[in-house]
Amino acid sequence: MMGSSDHMHLVYIILAAAVATFITRIGGYVMMTQMKRIPPRMEAALNAVPAAVLTTLVAPAFVYGGWDVTTSMAVAFLVGLRFNSLWMLLVGWLVVMALRHFGGF
Repeated sequence: MMGSSDHMHLVYIILAAAVATFITRIGGYVMMTQMKRIPPRMEAALNAVPAAVLTTLVAPAFVYGGWDVTTSMAVAFLVGLRFNSLWMLLVGWLVVMALRHFGGF
């Protein structure tokens, strides 16, 4: 059971995270508006952000999600190489549901 000091500690952590998020978002906006031209290295770093975010969302599920999730993600990746994302999502969902139903996962 959490005491009142534990709750306040949690509130302070949440507030600190909110302030840090706000500062980084506003700081990035202010920095970008002050530039006349984006340097090539910064542009390359900004272009890498979507892949980095996707990796942080997908990797834990792939590693720790169990065999059904890992297998369905691998199959969905292979389908995604050839077809559009709707087919990739549909096949991934079908594979994980089939493995859970028939494989006992």
